[in-house]
Amino acid sequence: MFPLPLLGLLFISASGLEPSAEKKKEKENEEELECHGGERRKSKYDMIFTRGDLLEVPRTLFIHFGIYLGGGRVAHFIPDIMPVISSDQYRIRQMVSNTRLLLGVLAKCGSVRVDSVEDFAYGADIRVNPMDKVLSHAVLKGEEVARRAEKLQGEVPYSLLWYNCEHFVMYCRYGTVMSFQTFQFCKTMRKLLLSRRVAKAAAVLAVSLVLYLQAVTLCSALLAVILPFLIWMAS
Repeated sequence: MFPLPLLGLLFISASGLEPSAEKKKEKENEEELECHGGERRKSKYDMIFTRGDLLEVPRTLFIHFGIYLGGGRVAHFIPDIMPVISSDQYRIRQMVSNTRLLLGVLAKCGSVRVDSVEDFAYGADIRVNPMDKVLSHAVLKGEEVARRAEKLQGEVPYSLLWYNCEHFVMYCRYGTVMSFQTFQFCKTMRKLLLSRRVAKAAAVLAVSLVLYLQAVTLCSALLAVILPFLIWMAS
């Protein structure tokens, strides 16, 4: 794991000024009004999405997922350094910047949070994920899906490949932890790295390196043979 104090210093240096107490109080009052009486606030998005829907938005290199909770709110799992370096709940609730996100990926820490549909979309188009039609797992009821997402709110260890936003929504909606994006990435890397062409190139490179360094020993000879052999067998 990256040194968290160093990441904290990097983030603080890249952040702006602290929000004023008046703005904090105003934001808190707005949130209290939204949840007044324990009832979910009605939203125009309630006519488009249903509580428990699995939403997706395209990003530059991947697709981001979330669970619609109703009232224009979405629960989603994102890398975030802020909960680790600060206990200020107002700052933590602010929309996650690219700096916070990147440092969260490096530190392998994240959080399941509830944001507005607009903040979740970040300017991209939103659509209901069609995974129900292609997945063999039974779909949980919408209310159960939403409740699972709400219960998981808070700081959670993050892994770009092994526990990301897709793993989170798959658990909430289907009761299984998996990611098609991770599977596709590993499949692509396997094609690139574990191929016969790479095995041949590794063999030539290993032999050339041993001869150039004039380090022909039993250990180096075995390494020059075993590594290309393993790549060849895995291809």
